[in-house]
Amino acid sequence: MTAPLSVLIVEDEPLIAMMLEDFLDSLGHKVAGTADTVSEATARLDQGGVDLVILDVRLRGGEPSWPVADRLADHGIPYLISTGGHVDPPPARHAGAPQLSKPFTLDGIERALNEITSSV
Repeated sequence: MTAPLSVLIVEDEPLIAMMLEDFLDSLGHKVAGTADTVSEATARLDQGGVDLVILDVRLRGGEPSWPVADRLADHGIPYLISTGGHVDPPPARHAGAPQLSKPFTLDGIERALNEITSSV
């Protein structure tokens, strides 16, 4: 297991966000907060204290989350791109970001977190 992380969840489906919160808690990590829009995610990042972000590709109203991914890349904050069937490839800048496919499992989340933290 990795050291405890402070993880921001950027997800527009409340039930999925709650499931991720439960998974992270079970794995010994802290939820730094949840956001369902780019502006909410950006505001939470401005507060600091985020080690990693689970970032849904499409947010409320179909809003793309790439501006959040840009900010994370600019600040060196690792992130997992989560998708539930998104078919368009990510922008070139984010093509190498680890992806986490829905539906999520506890083992899948643990594996993804271990992989991303071992590469940082």
